[in-house]
Amino acid sequence: MNQGINWEAIRSLLAYEASRPMLFNSADFFILFTLFFGVYLLLNQRANLRILFTLGFSLYFYYLSSGFFFFLLVFSTIADFMLGHFIYNGSTRSRRRFFLGLSVAINLGLLGYFKYTNFLIGFTNDITGLDLSFHNIFLPVGISFYTFQTMSYSIDVYRRKLVPLTQNVTDFKSLFQRLNDFAFFVTFFPQLVAGPIVRAADFIPQIRRKPVVTKAQIGQAVLLISGGLFKKAVISDYISVNFVDRVFESPALYTGFENLMAVYGYAIQIYCDFSGYSDMAIGLGLLMGFQLPENFRKPYKAHSIRNFWQRWHISLSTWLRDYLYIPLGGNRKGNIRTY
Repeated sequence: MNQGINWEAIRSLLAYEASRPMLFNSADFFILFTLFFGVYLLLNQRANLRILFTLGFSLYFYYLSSGFFFFLLVFSTIADFMLGHFIYNGSTRSRRRFFLGLSVAINLGLLGYFKYTNFLIGFTNDITGLDLSFHNIFLPVGISFYTFQTMSYSIDVYRRKLVPLTQNVTDFKSLFQRLNDFAFFVTFFPQLVAGPIVRAADFIPQIRRKPVVTKAQIGQAVLLISGGLFKKAVISDYISVNFVDRVFESPALYTGFENLMAVYGYAIQIYCDFSGYSDMAIGLGLLMGFQLPENFRKPYKAHSIRNFWQRWHISLSTWLRDYLYIPLGGNRKGNIRTY
């Protein structure tokens, strides 16, 4: 007997629910991605429509992941797109430095507010004896990743390593296309919520290139997606729920050996969680014709702490090296003075 269309199930799939945000390891995501990918393939020959469609889906995916924090992502994207123009074209070094500082302040200000406000309140209460109230703040999904991406764009523009997308724009149509390209770079949904962090110089040239995916790349993409899903949904989540969380919540109820195994279990859990998401992101990107950077390279086989950080969350560690460590003097010739 025909029961008709289940509109409530469709609404549940298409609307944001705080109790059930959209994640890569959910059936809802793969349903939506299948629909998206079918249309994406049809638009293979039409660059502008393909870019607009993918951008729209990326923003919609972020809405399903974070609700109305979607507007924060839009604000950050537009702000850095506009500031990049002034950073590059400032009439004096001090003006260029001012606009760079404004870009960094906006990005770090938003990140700091959402991520560290309650930490600072608690710290202040502890050292002063005050009883300041904690704020009801929810951390927007992926804010660290897209913050680092937009900051790297602004810094590279300041360093003259990158020409801003606003340069040599002659009319509104071309400005709109450049804004779409920048927004595509910031919001690309496979790596938006958990990395890897991509650089504008590496990613933006791929946007208007016709996607070409070989059979070998399809096989590699499927292997990365399925392997990443297995790491996240089967290994990481299972170890977390059935062993690690239980021991960490009540360590006194368990033996010393069980506590030690929980520590090792947590190491496996966090690796499979982070690298699983990264593998899925790289695989999804590859399926769409985009090359994303490798993010984990068997870190637990490292022979030293330094080698470990060269293998663990590579896109983050190289970002910190290039935009923080070396400018502060990590290469013994720090160039922070140039800012």
